Amino acid sequence: MTAHVFVDETKERGLLVAAVVMHPADLAAARRSIRDLILPGQRRIHFHKERDDRRRQIIDGFLTLSAHAVVFDAKDHRTARAAREACLVSLVEHAAKIGAARLVLERDDSTFQADQRLLFEQVRKCGVDGRLRYDQLRAHEECLLAIPDALAWCWAKGGRWRDSVRRMISESRQV
Repeated sequence: MTAHVFVDETKERGLLVAAVVMHPADLAAARRSIRDLILPGQRRIHFHKERDDRRRQIIDGFLTLSAHAVVFDAKDHRTARAAREACLVSLVEHAAKIGAARLVLERDDSTFQADQRLLFEQVRKCGVDGRLRYDQLRAHEECLLAIPDALAWCWAKGGRWRDSVRRMISESRQV
């Protein structure tokens, strides 16, 4: 499977990373659907800033997409750095395992250089150098980053929010 993987995180209750897997043939339609959900005046969807009724509308839109996600939960690590490294290592291993062609992470300027180094090392270690491209983009540069943003938030929140996205989550891993 040649897939594209879109990744975002939440740090609200320890680090939790959501990786949304999509087939390239589904990307254009998914981008149109996401753009249709962006309100006039919004640059992008930022899930935690939305009202609950709007969150439900966004989730309903996401549930119509041909996508599934893997959640990497690193809340048991002692430091934020160790948690982030564990998630990125597991993320690249997963992308290599499914034969992903592209990995797109939401850019975090505070971790950008460390992430670049780790991604570079991991891609080579997993033997996918030249086959797996990785990019760190701002959320407004790739609208599909709204999906893992919402899934990570819902999964971390738990309860009815987790239940609302459960059918999109194919796996949850402790890392």
